[in-house]
Amino acid sequence: MPPPSVRRLVALAGVAAVLAAPAALSPGTAVARDGGDRVEVRETGTCGRSSTIRLRLRAEDGRIRIDTHVRTARTGRWRLTVLHERRAVARVRVRSTRAERGFEHRVTVPDWSGADAVSARAVSPAGETCTASATVAGS
Repeated sequence: MPPPSVRRLVALAGVAAVLAAPAALSPGTAVARDGGDRVEVRETGTCGRSSTIRLRLRAEDGRIRIDTHVRTARTGRWRLTVLHERRAVARVRVRSTRAERGFEHRVTVPDWSGADAVSARAVSPAGETCTASATVAGS
């Protein structure tokens, strides 16, 4: 059993990690007004290896268009899950080919009052995971 000072240090490090996690895991917020009622948000997420994931949210006329783009050299059927306010709005399998260098998927959801949080998670056949989150400001 380690001495009490080491246990206390480990406990303090755990508390610091828990307190820092919400800031590190919170979705990015970016708003670009393009005239009229249209709001567009673009966010880049993280992937496990050499792939990239991007989310593009476009709010207009009471709807939010969610475009998910994964760029990868890995081929095969990826599993993609898109969440809107922590509810699954799309659970699909998307084929990635070498010619396309990845895949794109689009889904449209209602624009609720206030800010809307959207996140996407894609998993490759080999287990590589890509995640991205964004928040589109309310009108």
